[in-house]
Amino acid sequence: MTVVPRLVLSAPSSGHGKNALAIGLLAALADRDVEVAGFKIGPDQVDAAYLGLASGRPGRTLDPRLVGADRLAPLLAHGATGAGFALVQGSMGLYDSVTGRPENDSTAAVATALRSPVVLVVDVAAMGQSAAALVHGFRSFDEQLWLGGVILTRVASSRHEAMLREALDDIDVPVYGALRRQDLPPVLPSRRHGVIPAIDGSAEAARAVRRLGEAVAATVDLDRLLGLARSAPPLPATAWSPQDALGAPEAPAERPVVALAGGPGGSYSPPETAELLRAAGAEVVTVDPLRDEALPPGTRALVVGGALPESYAEQLSANRRLCIAVAELARTGRPVVAEGAGLLWLARELDGLPMCGVLDAVGTTRDGLVVGYREATAQTASVVAAEGAVLIGHKEHRAVLTPRGGQRPAWTWEGGAPEGFVWRNVYASQLTLHWAGHPEIATRLVAAALAEPTPEAVPAGSGGAPA
Repeated sequence: MTVVPRLVLSAPSSGHGKNALAIGLLAALADRDVEVAGFKIGPDQVDAAYLGLASGRPGRTLDPRLVGADRLAPLLAHGATGAGFALVQGSMGLYDSVTGRPENDSTAAVATALRSPVVLVVDVAAMGQSAAALVHGFRSFDEQLWLGGVILTRVASSRHEAMLREALDDIDVPVYGALRRQDLPPVLPSRRHGVIPAIDGSAEAARAVRRLGEAVAATVDLDRLLGLARSAPPLPATAWSPQDALGAPEAPAERPVVALAGGPGGSYSPPETAELLRAAGAEVVTVDPLRDEALPPGTRALVVGGALPESYAEQLSANRRLCIAVAELARTGRPVVAEGAGLLWLARELDGLPMCGVLDAVGTTRDGLVVGYREATAQTASVVAAEGAVLIGHKEHRAVLTPRGGQRPAWTWEGGAPEGFVWRNVYASQLTLHWAGHPEIATRLVAAALAEPTPEAVPAGSGGAPA
């Protein structure tokens, strides 16, 4: 059992302002010297990165599909170690699920599993007393849910606010704050930039977080919210540990250097990736694909997580020295793991721009967005999975690759052609995995980094780089 003051922030649907409000809450409390931690339900590393920027510690995702429902509470306890307040930002509407399994995957299900109070963010711009009926419906829909109160957004006036507070008081629902239409302006950098403004600590991102914190501090009763969070019972779990997840592995005689793609404020992988690699015996060093012209000295393996944005193709292509270094690392048989846009970076070109040329494939950006979970079966043994292993991952991308998979594809799944590439010790796929759900990946990667590479001859045009 672990004591963590916490609450879940949700909404009736997307568009009510919960993302900006979550960031502002963490920033406002951090400004009051409260140690805070931020979490995002689902696979969205972009929202998690901004929660991390606001809290001053890594923002983390809690995804029951990717890590398993039994790991949610332990991961929350781990990520909130030493914190006086943990905020879990919901996904979509409170009872919604993209998988069609709201009883397992919705924000409400996660909140119940975490035994956490829920604060509902409600856009009341077009509502009066009906807001009380809406909130009452959400509260009574699931008797197991602990609806602790609401925060109102886009309130029109003092009179409007008084009307709403009176209606909600009639159904005994506390109002923790009321924000006017202008209080949550669209100040965050465009989502097309992905996690980069947050992990780079850009001035624009820092100003946006500060602005949202100031707005929340002026309009939300932070003391009452803290009181609600502190009323949450102990978490029904002990904190997750990367060492325990790996079975307390023996330390290797040598700590191989594993380069992890990212920026000064974090990587393109969930924070648990670096933690698992260190627990498996690696020395993890960050490499910035946009700015660093060389891999870290002594690099024995490279990991490029799925949060690398596709929109930075020009910057990735322009960094020719690093592209050459990555291609050489792969050619010599060192392990390279590339997810999401990392796969595109390893391709021959993307939208006509030259990339690393590790894989004999071409990427093209399209208008439509491919998004969703996949239960994938490993078609080829790789540094990530044994042949036949079944893992659950998530896809979110616009660019497509031709061919979709190499002669030795990484994955197959129902309704899709073989996908991804396995070549020498290279694994590349647009499927993004959460290593906390599959900690054995770290052990496999470190073992491959320690092994002497045995390059194999692969003819040009076979789905790998030319021999």
